[in-house]
Amino acid sequence: MKLEELGSRAGKAEAFLKALANRHRLMILCELHKGEQSVGVLHEAIGLSQSALSQHLARLREDKLVKTRRESQTIYYSLASKEANQVIALLYDLFCSGTANTDPGCKY
Repeated sequence: MKLEELGSRAGKAEAFLKALANRHRLMILCELHKGEQSVGVLHEAIGLSQSALSQHLARLREDKLVKTRRESQTIYYSLASKEANQVIALLYDLFCSGTANTDPGCKY
């Protein structure tokens, strides 16, 4: 791989990881890993104020990690790409599943 191409790909990975580098956005993405959710369901599951949730969802939309679908007055969110789904699936398995690492020596 040429250095230019490597730099370009590293830049894309950096932008992707920056979008994930917030606990509330990660919580939202983990909820969406379970399937499409309405804003109301996300609000109850995450426990953020409506305005804070809206700001995080806007950032995730801007970064193309989530997509929306409107049904009447309800907006539904889902993961937007195969890549986002793969990364969130891995993070979910590592940190959120019933088999997540419970070793007290693990710092994560």
